[in-house]
Amino acid sequence: MSRLTYNEIIQCLYDLEDKDKVAFKAKKFGIISNNSLGIYHKDLKVIAKEIGVDNTLALQLFDSEIYEARLLCSKLFKPKDITEELMEKWVKTFENWEICDSFCMGLFSKSNFALAKILEWSQREPEFEKRAAFATLASYCMADKTSDNALFEQFLSIIKREAHDERLYVKKAVNWALRNIGKRNVDLNRKAIEVANDILEFESKSAQWIAKNALAELQKEGIRMSDYPRAIYRF
Repeated sequence: MSRLTYNEIIQCLYDLEDKDKVAFKAKKFGIISNNSLGIYHKDLKVIAKEIGVDNTLALQLFDSEIYEARLLCSKLFKPKDITEELMEKWVKTFENWEICDSFCMGLFSKSNFALAKILEWSQREPEFEKRAAFATLASYCMADKTSDNALFEQFLSIIKREAHDERLYVKKAVNWALRNIGKRNVDLNRKAIEVANDILEFESKSAQWIAKNALAELQKEGIRMSDYPRAIYRF
């Protein structure tokens, strides 16, 4: 449990407020957020480390509606304690890629509902709800070290289906997921390359970008593989 109280953490965040950073993050990284104080992610990590895991505090911080407090929530909540209701509450508030990815990588990909939500959210229309599906998948590829290839192969058809989406933060996440599937092991690498070549035949600019970018990495000499599951791919 945290030695810092909710009020002390909120005061700490306001002490770090920097409106120039709000503008810089929007211009440089496309991070546009409501009620933002302008605190870099690296600084929030330091605060989160000092606080430690604390579900109750995490929920209080999220409900403050302060952007950086919500980012802290994603670093304080215990992944295995997440409910579907919380995932739905949180995903509907995502307003940029930073907060989307922070929740997807830190929490959603490690939760008991990761696979179900990847399938469900991939069919959503809102940009950052759909991105959440593929950001969670991309992270899940690294978080799940034991599942066999069949589990990941099922997502390749979803990647092909959504490769036409021209929205920047959707297509980047689709590409990210495809690349990470292809970096699990040599067999999934071949499958991902096949899918990328299929996508390359699509007419949309988004599909062309996704395919070319994925192929450039997946066919690179000396590409680093995770070799998951290692009981099979690493001796």
